Amino acid sequence: MTYNTQKRVLIVDDEEDLTWTLSKKLSKDKDKFEIFTVNSGKEAIDVLNQMPFNLVISDVRMPEVSGLDLLNLIKEQYPSTKVIIMTAYGSSDVQQEASLRGSLHYIEKPFEINELRQIIIDALSEKEGFKGRVSDFQLSDIIQLNCLGRLSSALAVNHENEEGLIYFQEGNIVHAESGSLSGEEAFYHIMSWRGGEFYVYRDRISPQESISKGWQSLLLESLRQLDEISGGESKDRDNEKARRRLEIESLLSKVRNAEGVEHILIHSEAGFPMQYLGSLTNDTAKLSDLGNELSNLVKETRKSLNVLQDDSVKFMEIQTENQIMLLHKIPGEYAFISIIGTPQVHPGFIRMELKRALPKFSKLL
Repeated sequence: MTYNTQKRVLIVDDEEDLTWTLSKKLSKDKDKFEIFTVNSGKEAIDVLNQMPFNLVISDVRMPEVSGLDLLNLIKEQYPSTKVIIMTAYGSSDVQQEASLRGSLHYIEKPFEINELRQIIIDALSEKEGFKGRVSDFQLSDIIQLNCLGRLSSALAVNHENEEGLIYFQEGNIVHAESGSLSGEEAFYHIMSWRGGEFYVYRDRISPQESISKGWQSLLLESLRQLDEISGGESKDRDNEKARRRLEIESLLSKVRNAEGVEHILIHSEAGFPMQYLGSLTNDTAKLSDLGNELSNLVKETRKSLNVLQDDSVKFMEIQTENQIMLLHKIPGEYAFISIIGTPQVHPGFIRMELKRALPKFSKLL
């Protein structure tokens, strides 16, 4: 007798066009998982009562049974089933509520099919966390990911012959230990390590609470101590960063001074501002919003191009009655440069200058 070990994924959304499209697109991965779709929370409950599922992906706003209500039911009756919440009505409150109720992940519409595909594959994998090298990621970056994501987890770090653990509870750092050290002392000791490997264990509960200070304060203090230990090394790094920023500004000087140009933003694909030239320098909130909107523009364009079997975005030009925007991908980087200005901007000149400058960016970012 043989048993079907194929993993099952249930997608729940009251938009029939969306579930049909996702079912068709994700069917290409039938060797990895089997897709089922329903168009209401009530239908989802009926299907869950008939067969087990490894993963449920549910919209939030649905009639009768909402996505959050469905999440509650699944966690009570089918605790081994993982749940991902998706919504077009994204807000920090919804995300926080979904996390508190046990959602594994939260994804906002619109999203790329490849983004959802990778999330599904990661969710279905047997790994309970993720790992990497400290040379690839700064420990402070990993700590911020855990804190901003309000995760409950443990970060294990190996450095030469030493080991350390940092515990998180709903985004707060609550305990650290390394050898005979514990609490803040252990945290600062771990943060002083250069190189090594790390592993994040999801849903790992701390054996005690030895730290009460906020994570931002802990990180700032660890950086201050690191500066004292490293002496002039940190100043050298700051000087190198400043040199690179100035070199980028020099490469973009003709663009910055071109007629009509008001804003130049270098940003990641996810919308994180990396360098900016313009009048919003001191307004971090508006810069963040601008980066997010540009990121959404790229995602929407890719989604439209996917119909034509081509989702690559290298250059875009958008003109309105009062503004013109040029967006160009930076070669070899997951980043873009966006130039925004008045209708007096000369697109041909901007494109020529970017073609000259952008190949040098990969060594400077």
